[in-house]
Amino acid sequence: MKVLYTSMLLLHVLAVVVWVGGMFLMHVAVRPAAVELLAPPQRLALIASVLRRFFFWVAIAVVVVLLSGIGMILEGGGFRNAHLSVHVMFAIGLAMTAIFLHIRLVPFRRLQSAVASSEWPVAARHLEQVRLLVTANLVLGTLTIAVATIGRAVL
Repeated sequence: MKVLYTSMLLLHVLAVVVWVGGMFLMHVAVRPAAVELLAPPQRLALIASVLRRFFFWVAIAVVVVLLSGIGMILEGGGFRNAHLSVHVMFAIGLAMTAIFLHIRLVPFRRLQSAVASSEWPVAARHLEQVRLLVTANLVLGTLTIAVATIGRAVL
């Protein structure tokens, strides 16, 4: 069963890299470069297109993170036997999932609609909502990584 657990751990870590690493890239590199180089219509259209592609992969990553996380917990004897750090990671992961679903279903849909109808000020407002929520999820993702790496020593 060790092969099963380590396989789930590999999938879990890869999905976290896609999700958290992608948020970092969008937040600190893609968006600032687009702001620097492109006028609002081109910038908003580009970022909406990039986010559409990114969110497809995030949706897959979210499912993989949740399923592999639950699988590893069950493989380890269930929540009753899990260390406090596992409970903290799971709770933060659920919060991140809820935030992602909200981003994807509310402000991102509105952003896409505003971009499609060339309503640039409206699109900019919705993109700002996405940016703020992604910032929150990036902080939570970073916290989760910290709990995963040092949680057993400090909790």
